[in-house]
Amino acid sequence: MKNGILCIETATKNCSVSLFEDGHLLSCIEESSSEYIHSEKLALFIDEILTNNKITAKQLSAVAVSSGPGSYTGLRIGISTAKGICVGAGIPLIAIPNLVQLALAAKIKDDSFELYIPMLDARRMEVFTAVFQSNLEVLENTYAKEIHEGSFNDLAGKRIAIFGDGAEKCLETLSDLNVKLVKVNCSARNMGHIALTKLKDQNFEDLAYFEPFYLKDFIAGAPKKVFK
Repeated sequence: MKNGILCIETATKNCSVSLFEDGHLLSCIEESSSEYIHSEKLALFIDEILTNNKITAKQLSAVAVSSGPGSYTGLRIGISTAKGICVGAGIPLIAIPNLVQLALAAKIKDDSFELYIPMLDARRMEVFTAVFQSNLEVLENTYAKEIHEGSFNDLAGKRIAIFGDGAEKCLETLSDLNVKLVKVNCSARNMGHIALTKLKDQNFEDLAYFEPFYLKDFIAGAPKKVFK
């Protein structure tokens, strides 16, 4: 398999696994649940994809995994699973920030916006967000933001796309801006282009030390470089 990459996305309620060959999507299995089913489904999805495509982990060139921000538990499960595959197969690990893959997916769906603002739900009216220009260069780096009237007023006059599982709840509050909801969410099917670019650049993570980008401290008991 040429440039075969297994992609794993577990940072949100969507448990998602895909397989790419040289940047082309071969297969994707995903299921979204408010129960956070990652611990039950992830290994099954990976096994199903590899079996259906008649390959083993050792035939892959790399594993790519969502690196955060997002669900503490989801990120831990996804990254520990990805590390285990990489160690067992002797292949490298690629990390893909969730907000970057979301921005790319939104731009592919509609490239008419001046700004792209991904929003991942962080409970109540808070989101994990960043601001990307139309060429997907970073205007504002990833941070946690509470959305209220007046949020992003410094961007008034721009045509803005918002998207991700935290975007819809913010739409009405941001109605004074020229904002449109683009329906894309975190999925392993969005990760192929970025993963292939990082593979070719040999932009890999250290398996011993790589950790998820949580952004916020984990609260026990709570509900669960831009690519070229």
